[in-house]
Amino acid sequence: MLTVLAVAGYRSIRDLAVRLRRLNLVTGPNGSGKSNLYRALRLLAETAQGRVIPWLAREGGLPSTLWAGPETISRAMKRGEQPVQGGPRRRVVSLRLGFSGDEFGYAIDLGLPPPSGKSPPSPFTHDPEIKRECIWNGPVMRPSTLLVDRRGPLVRARAESGEWNVVSQTLATFDTMMTECADPRNTPEMLLIRDQIRGWRFYDQLRTDAGAPARSPQIGTHTPVLSHDGADLAAALATIREIGDSDALTESVADAFPGASVSVETDNGRFEVEMQQPGLLRPLKGAELSDGTLRYLLWIAALLTPRPPGLMVLNEPETSLHPDLLPALARLIMRAAERTQVIVVSHAVGLIDALQDQPECHSVTLDKPLGETTVRGVELLDRPNWQWPAR
Repeated sequence: MLTVLAVAGYRSIRDLAVRLRRLNLVTGPNGSGKSNLYRALRLLAETAQGRVIPWLAREGGLPSTLWAGPETISRAMKRGEQPVQGGPRRRVVSLRLGFSGDEFGYAIDLGLPPPSGKSPPSPFTHDPEIKRECIWNGPVMRPSTLLVDRRGPLVRARAESGEWNVVSQTLATFDTMMTECADPRNTPEMLLIRDQIRGWRFYDQLRTDAGAPARSPQIGTHTPVLSHDGADLAAALATIREIGDSDALTESVADAFPGASVSVETDNGRFEVEMQQPGLLRPLKGAELSDGTLRYLLWIAALLTPRPPGLMVLNEPETSLHPDLLPALARLIMRAAERTQVIVVSHAVGLIDALQDQPECHSVTLDKPLGETTVRGVELLDRPNWQWPAR
C-alpha cells in the first residue's frame, strides 16, 4: 500500500507530499489542482511502462508541464504585502515524482538536457531527460536505505554485502531503469516495484455515449479486469458471476436500482448486457440504457473485479450519475476498498458526504492559494516525512 505520494514542479504543484491510507478521497474547489494531482499519478505510473517521456510529450512537453509560479513564495507574498513575482533562478529545472509504501519507495527526477554545442543542433534538444531515479527500503529515502540508484546513464544496485554493483553505465536519458535494468538476480526490488506499478488501474474514460462499445454485443472471453473504456462490460459482468462475488453484484444492482436485476445474454460468442426493471415486460438491452444506468454498471464491473489491483484510482466517478445514485456508489467504493487501496478524485457533494461519513475514509482537501496547490489544514510541520534525492 502507498503511504505517501509526492509531486514537485508539476503545473500548479510546487512541492506537495500527500499522506495516503486504504481509502482516499481527494477533493477541493474547482481549479485547486485535483486534476493535476491525478495526472501526476498517471505520469508516475508510466515510468513502469517506459512511456514517461512520450506521455510528457502528449501534454505539450516538459516546459508546458512545469510549475508555472515563482521558484519560492516568500512570507510577504503569502501575507499580501508583496505581489507574487519571480526572481533569478537558483535551482535547476526539475519535475519530480515519487511514492513510498509499506516496504519500498521510488522517486524520479526529470529535467532539461544541457546545451550540446553541436552544429547543427540535435532535433531532440527539447526532450526531457531522466536525471535521477532511486529505490529505497522503508518509508523515507536516506543514503543508508538506498537499494538502487541511477544518476544519468549510471545505474548501481546495492549487494547483500552492502557494496555497490554497477548495473549499467550506458542507460539512455529517455529510458527509465524500470524497463531497462529490472533483473530478478541483481535488482529484484526494481522488478517488484515495476510489477506493482504496472498493476495500478486508472478509470476516467468509461464511455456511455450512443456509440459506446458497451452498448453493443461484443465477443466475450473471461475478463477479470474491465478495460479502461468499458468496452468489455458484458464479459466483465459475466466473469464476476462465474468466478467472482456474484452475490455482491446482485446486491450492488439492487442497491442502486431497487427491484432491478442484470444478466448477460450470449449468442454465438457475443455477450450483451440486459437489465430487467420492475414494471417492464422485457429486459432493456445495453443500447436502451440511460447514460447514468450504464455508467453505474460499468463501476460495478470495475470495482467488483475478481482480480483486485494494488491501487485503483477513480477520477470523477460521479459523471453522468443522478445524485440519488451517489450513496450507492459510495457503498460500492467502500466494498472495493476492503480488497484494494482506492483513490477517489471528486467534487460531487453527495459522493463526498457519503464517503466522509465512513471512518475508514481519509479525506484530502486541496486549496490553491497564490496559484500553488496545497493540502488544506496541513502546515509545514504536519507534512509527511519525505526527502527528494539530490542530483
